[in-house]
Amino acid sequence: MDGSPQRTLLITLTGRDRPGVTSRLFTTLAEFPLTVVDVEQVVIRGRLVLGVLVAYDGGADIGQVWQAAERVATDLDMEVELSTGRDKSVPRRRGRLHVTVLGAPLKPAAMAGIAGRIAANGANIDRIERLAHYPVTCIEMDVSGADPEGLRAALAVEAAERQVDVAVQPGGLHRRAKRLIVMDVDSTLIQGEVIELLAEHAGCLDEVAKVTEAAMRGELDFEGSLRERVALLAGLDAAAIDDVRRKVRLASGARTMVRTLKRLDYKFAIVSGGFTQVTDALVEDLGIDYSAANTLEIANGKLTGRVVGPVIDRAGKATALERFAREAGIPVSQTVAIGDGANDLDMLQAAGLGIAYNAKPVVRQAADTAVNVPYLDTILFLLGISREEIEAADAADPGTPAD
Repeated sequence: MDGSPQRTLLITLTGRDRPGVTSRLFTTLAEFPLTVVDVEQVVIRGRLVLGVLVAYDGGADIGQVWQAAERVATDLDMEVELSTGRDKSVPRRRGRLHVTVLGAPLKPAAMAGIAGRIAANGANIDRIERLAHYPVTCIEMDVSGADPEGLRAALAVEAAERQVDVAVQPGGLHRRAKRLIVMDVDSTLIQGEVIELLAEHAGCLDEVAKVTEAAMRGELDFEGSLRERVALLAGLDAAAIDDVRRKVRLASGARTMVRTLKRLDYKFAIVSGGFTQVTDALVEDLGIDYSAANTLEIANGKLTGRVVGPVIDRAGKATALERFAREAGIPVSQTVAIGDGANDLDMLQAAGLGIAYNAKPVVRQAADTAVNVPYLDTILFLLGISREEIEAADAADPGTPAD
């Protein structure tokens, strides 16, 4: 090639989807001296849109190619649009990004606002696909030509106005390399706070809940607040832990998320400011690979009001993430951290991708992205895994437990 623009023909077929459409078109095009430049295909509710861009030189009778494409469309009872032009086949623009939109429901105005912000940032939407239609609608766009930080900031404003979640991530190998998930437990993997369930037994729920809320907002030092709350449990019968363990409920979608990622050979870890007396049962139940949590001290069948050893606090969670990554032989850049409180901030910022899950405002502002719907398996969509892929894997395994 001499670098001059190629002559091109864009063939766009639209109509009812059926097996063999793509094969039929390319079989016909194979009769001519053409080169395939680009192909895009999408199916929406049984309607197919197939676009094929081919290049040709003076040896091709483009009139015959045109007629052959029209015959294919007529035989298949489809519509065809053809247009000629010139294409220099330049590389895609810089800044390849994935923009993932989650809405329940997802309104046209939200998509209009997001697309407008992308355009205003000088970026182009190269491809759009749906990853899920329930429990939320998830649309993913491949975007080029944008500054990641600038686009993330602009879309965060739009997301807040439209009441949707928007994630912006680098495309290519960066995203596919994520191999270790590390997540908080209380109010993330499970519903509610274990220490508050224990406080109910001890008769000090209101007092403990107030301290917990302040600590999660980042208004109190986590270690000090934990020791203060645990001290209120002094004298509680250790049998209360068994009752709390039975009452613990996983977040909606938790089993689906863990099961799906384990099938894809991800490593999974939990790190908690809560207690091993509860997290150990979660590790066994879900097949979790690594865990770190605090341990309540028990003497003579009673809680002493103290924890054993160093407290797993904000810094301790980040340290645990780094340790899990070393043990798994995975760079920290290939980790995903998920949490909701201020004590998760260091962990979220250390990870390759930090996700604030139904989090406090200070956490949402600091994380790479936020999810604000009560379905933990929506995290899978941020990793590019579609609902159809999840369901297909579950269908192939009759023993799949329900969430």
